[in-house]
Amino acid sequence: MPRRRHIFDSPDRFVPGTVGAPGSRTFFLQAREGARVVSVSLEKVQVAALSQRLLELLEELERRGVADAAEIEGEVGDTAALDEPLNEAFRAGTLTLGWDTADEVVVLEARELTDEEEEDEEADEEDEEGPDTFRVRFAPGEARRFVARALRVLAAGRPPCPLCGQPLDPQGHLCPRRNGHLLN
Repeated sequence: MPRRRHIFDSPDRFVPGTVGAPGSRTFFLQAREGARVVSVSLEKVQVAALSQRLLELLEELERRGVADAAEIEGEVGDTAALDEPLNEAFRAGTLTLGWDTADEVVVLEARELTDEEEEDEEADEEDEEGPDTFRVRFAPGEARRFVARALRVLAAGRPPCPLCGQPLDPQGHLCPRRNGHLLN
């Protein structure tokens, strides 16, 4: 099947989000440009790692004097729900993050999770075969808003157990620090 490329050079909106109740949420990256909306599902840990790496990138850019990378004071950012229709284009396996010095934009690329154990990391971009890709280019200010929303989305999950740090279930929690006894 030919590779699908979802490329957004200046999206109207690029956000992380979830669908579902805490404990059974599905995480998404979603970009919208005009009427075109693309949603890619991924794991919670990928959202957490992406937001952490974006913060590190923004701190380095700020240290180097990139004007748009400075922290935005008092801005809440995007709090709206994910755009409809919410159709998963693919599940992300590999995420890459970079900085385009010529255009001074952050570049994020997600590649489809495939069954192949040995993926060619240096796959030719012009190849018609290979994993689907989702590429978004956005300004450092937008990256700050993305991180702020990602942190809110991550914090909206189940609260952690005060003893072991694992998520608490509404039905109770078998805590390893209490030798498997139920913690309510």
